[in-house]
Amino acid sequence: MNGRKLPDGGILYDESDDIEDDIEVEGDAAASPVAPVDWNEGGKNETGLRGAELIAEFVKRLPNNPGVYRMFNEAGDVLYVGKARNLKKRVANYAMGRVHSNRIARMVRETANMEFVTTRTETEALLLEANLIKRLRPRFNVLLRDDKSFPYILITGDQRAPAIFKHRGARARKGDYFGPFASAGAVGRTINSLQRAFLIRTCADSVFETRTRPCLLYQIKRCSGPCTHEISDAGYAELVQEAKDFLSGKSQNVKAHMAEEMNAAAEDLDFERAAVFRDRLAALSHVQSHQGINPAGVEEADVFAIHHEGGISCIQVFFFRTGQNWGNRAYFPKADPSLSGAEVLNAFLAQFYDDKPVPRQILLSETVEEIDLLAAAFGEKAGHKVAILVPQRGEKRDLVDHVVANAREAHGRKLAETASQSRLLEGFKETFRLPYVPQRIEIYDNSHIMGTNAVGGMVVAGPEGFVKGQYRKFNIKSTDITPGDDFGMMREVMTRRFSRLLKEEGKPDRNAAAEASGADAADQPFPAWPDVILIDGGQGQMTAVRAILGELGITDSVIAIGVAKGVDRDAGRERFFAASRESFTLPPRDPVLYFIQRMRDEAHRFAIGSHRARRKKEMVKNPLDEIGGIGPSRKRALLQHFGTAKAVSRAALSDLMAVEGISEGVARQVYNHFHEDAAK
Repeated sequence: MNGRKLPDGGILYDESDDIEDDIEVEGDAAASPVAPVDWNEGGKNETGLRGAELIAEFVKRLPNNPGVYRMFNEAGDVLYVGKARNLKKRVANYAMGRVHSNRIARMVRETANMEFVTTRTETEALLLEANLIKRLRPRFNVLLRDDKSFPYILITGDQRAPAIFKHRGARARKGDYFGPFASAGAVGRTINSLQRAFLIRTCADSVFETRTRPCLLYQIKRCSGPCTHEISDAGYAELVQEAKDFLSGKSQNVKAHMAEEMNAAAEDLDFERAAVFRDRLAALSHVQSHQGINPAGVEEADVFAIHHEGGISCIQVFFFRTGQNWGNRAYFPKADPSLSGAEVLNAFLAQFYDDKPVPRQILLSETVEEIDLLAAAFGEKAGHKVAILVPQRGEKRDLVDHVVANAREAHGRKLAETASQSRLLEGFKETFRLPYVPQRIEIYDNSHIMGTNAVGGMVVAGPEGFVKGQYRKFNIKSTDITPGDDFGMMREVMTRRFSRLLKEEGKPDRNAAAEASGADAADQPFPAWPDVILIDGGQGQMTAVRAILGELGITDSVIAIGVAKGVDRDAGRERFFAASRESFTLPPRDPVLYFIQRMRDEAHRFAIGSHRARRKKEMVKNPLDEIGGIGPSRKRALLQHFGTAKAVSRAALSDLMAVEGISEGVARQVYNHFHEDAAK
């Protein structure tokens, strides 16, 4: 590894960037952990050393091999994950103590232990680093924060007649997956057109297996009717293969073949068959003409552009498959503001492809440092060559410029939203005379119908708006609560929420929370403890909540505020209840009032949605679900034999034992469940 001398006499190795990029990875790196100084599994060390001194001790035992290192703080939390072509030289830079940024210097000071894994190649180290970053989310790495799963198109492979579905989540079902698409709407529109083009079924397997005559989709020429053999299995398999070819990038070949078939049918004067191919060609053209930008020279590629300004990075991603634009999405990764756009993009790329298929071509708006290493790693992961390009001219450059413009616009919108949220939180602090700007606000609400299927909902808001990953629902379980007792429900929710929080996190350090709300708030992880809780209710609700907080000993740890409905339940006339202060209202057009209303309405929406889901589940609940030992297979066998759960409840013991797969013990358990006298 090459190094260069610094003015103060130190040496800075080429790989010692202030913060190494984060990336995510798949695959087991052939890894043998290096024996560190003295550490145990909890991430502690017994040497008493910290910071640069500890790191210097580790360096003595490190090999000159590629690998991945992790840095821990005293509590055992992972601070940073990095990769290196040469572990010894890379880690040695942290022990020098003369060339670090303030942020990295703070990270080094907090380091109380390190762990290492060697790999065969730097490519493996890159993939392993990215995988760990995505899983552990270290504080000092660039983090891909918006990591929602993308929808795909699935053509199943476990049925006589494959179906085409929208799919999201783990790709566990046998079949072929095509994507990613940027949104579920894009998938729906594409499947809708593919139905007309290839006549593939979209019905559920249970419906397919029980059909005795073709459904309406067959009548309107949206399905070829494989369920009732309106088309032969061989003919249907040909349609499915054409659809796969089209989605795999062979769209021109598919269209050319259809055009030949249409012309051949017309020459044979089979105009009805020719019309079928004409309609299918029109459907394919509809798919490709309604995709926004469709550059002729880009068959399969992902295009990334970054706009980096004001401490916020926006990375815009466009997906192109089979010459079609499959949508776009904006990301706002968490990164040190001192990093350049190219450094953030370099760190982002490997994390992005950790759980997504890699296209054959990736176009970037900026040259990244590890472009060759990334291409090699992606090629190894995907099993085919991957080209990463930064186009300078022509159609591809025009395409990248378009993506850059979208990144700039999304960045501007994000800045405006963040500034607005910051002003609202500052106004919230002033309105309620808080000691510091809140970083986490929790809003609670209950939902039920006459006390049935009662659910408590908790939503969370912070400096960047609602944090939906932190939402929680509480199914009211207590049998001592009178149906419709909102005070009792809120008492249960508060007890369960804060008892668990105390057990998992301990009491909050409010001095540290006040410091975190300052200039370095962006560097801090999202807090587990709320600064403020908003309760949808008046003085009665607040009395119940404060009693629970007092019993748990956290009255001084959490600020509770009640929001009572206005006169005649009119929005804008809400009354607020805070400790050591008379209740009060806010002016009708106060921005803070609108902010509180929005948070309360979100809690109300979430609580109602959770209640409806629980109520729906209860309505379709089967009595057989309550019997221990009766899983899906036995339940299915009983229902197929008797027809209904009611018939099962009336069946004699001998009849239950006659069901295939039901033993005498299970039959007696089912019988006893429905016949209390028999169990005595």
